[in-house]
Amino acid sequence: MTIATKFQDLINADSKAFLYLATVMSDGSPQLTPVWFSVDGDYILINTAEGRLKDKNMKARKNVAAVISDPSNPYRYIGIRGEVIGFTEEGAEEHITQLSLRYSGEPWKLAEGQKRVIFKIKPTHVHDHG
Repeated sequence: MTIATKFQDLINADSKAFLYLATVMSDGSPQLTPVWFSVDGDYILINTAEGRLKDKNMKARKNVAAVISDPSNPYRYIGIRGEVIGFTEEGAEEHITQLSLRYSGEPWKLAEGQKRVIFKIKPTHVHDHG
């Protein structure tokens, strides 16, 4: 994923910028959710609970779009189109705890019976603004 140097602050490990994730519903309509995220090399990692709408949508339809917006200036953002290239439960509880510590400063409290899933997204088009 090629991100211009002046936008790296939005994706680094200390960033508290949200990623607004658009998935596709079974009827073709969009579904949008603000999410915590991390970056692993050229890939975006999204963590969600199994059974949630975005989980179902990304398992069934791989195309997604996203915006990472600067918390201090919403007109400064990174726009992304991409595809889900994989998902796993392995390491997902540790990943959501890392994200929770980053975004809220507290460990994640896993709900009883909840299974977490990490989705790996490969950006196919990236643009920035601001």
